[in-house]
Amino acid sequence: MLIYMLATAMTVAMLIATVFGLHQEAQRVRVRATTKRFEGFGPRKPYRHY
Repeated sequence: MLIYMLATAMTVAMLIATVFGLHQEAQRVRVRATTKRFEGFGPRKPYRHY
């Protein structure tokens, strides 16, 4: 019975750690997205007509 309680506790701990890690990563991406200015859809090259 003790092994099942330990396994359940470890499972819950890993789920909490996963949720916490996902939350931190989402915050990091959100901060990076707000600080980076939108620069269009790629590098701008001068138009050359051949």
